[in-house]
Formats: sequence, C-alpha cells, structure tokens
Amino acid sequence: MSLVLQPIDFDEACEFVRLHHSHHAPPQGWKFGVAVSSGDKVVGVVIVGRPIARYLDNGWTLEVTRCCTDGTPHVASMLYAAAWRAARAMGYKRLITYTLASEAGTSLIAAGWKNIGEAGGGRWSRIDRPRVDAHPTGMKTLWEALR
Repeated sequence: MSLVLQPIDFDEACEFVRLHHSHHAPPQGWKFGVAVSSGDKVVGVVIVGRPIARYLDNGWTLEVTRCCTDGTPHVASMLYAAAWRAARAMGYKRLITYTLASEAGTSLIAAGWKNIGEAGGGRWSRIDRPRVDAHPTGMKTLWEALR
C-alpha cells in the first residue's frame, strides 16, 4: 500500500496521539495538522501550533508540537516535510520542533531539518504556580526546518 498525505481535523489528530504517542498527551490547540494514510487507515499525524517558548512566538514561527506514527516506516519524515511545506505556503518563515535528547532525530534529518543544539528541559512547576509535570523533563534537542 502506498502512503498518502491527507487532511485531518483536530479531534481526530488528538485521538491518534492519545492512542499512539509514547510520552505526550495531545496538545491544547493547533494551527493545522496533516495525516498520512495507508489505504483507509491513518498511520501518522503531525500537529503544528504556536511555539511553546514565548520568546519564539514572533508571528513568523510555528512549532511541530506532536509528530506521531503507528510505527509504519517513513511516515514521520513524510509528516515533517509536509508540515514545513504547509507552513511556508501559509507565509511562515520558520518551523521548529524538539526531540528528547535520547532520540536520534533520524526522521528529521531525512526530511531535511537541521539540529540547532541542546535546549531547555526542566520543570514548569513554580512555588507560586505548582504544576504536575506529565511530560519528560530532561534536556531536548531543538530542530529547524531548512529553507
């Protein structure tokens, strides 16, 4: 079966993430999403939204907040490439994403993205605003789609 890009709505994309993502729940919102199907079955989704880091939210930058597959080969790189094409077509100048330090980023490299370096990590909880961290708190790797 061949892999085909297709549109997907937010609720469907979130349900796919709920079922298949290894360490994150679905995001709170998005700008857009894209799915890949094999026959009549969705095998991966990418969710793109505003950057999580406030200083990167300049109106020209978007962030891939979730890329999730069912393990079908080549789907993740297809999704990352499609997300960048869509973001550029909408007028955005930059698309970023983060991976865990333990992840190699092979799909990002295959899609033509560049490793920018180590980023963040840590907890969001503060004394005056306690939060439960339901996400990995270790260091991340920042990636950027190449122009």
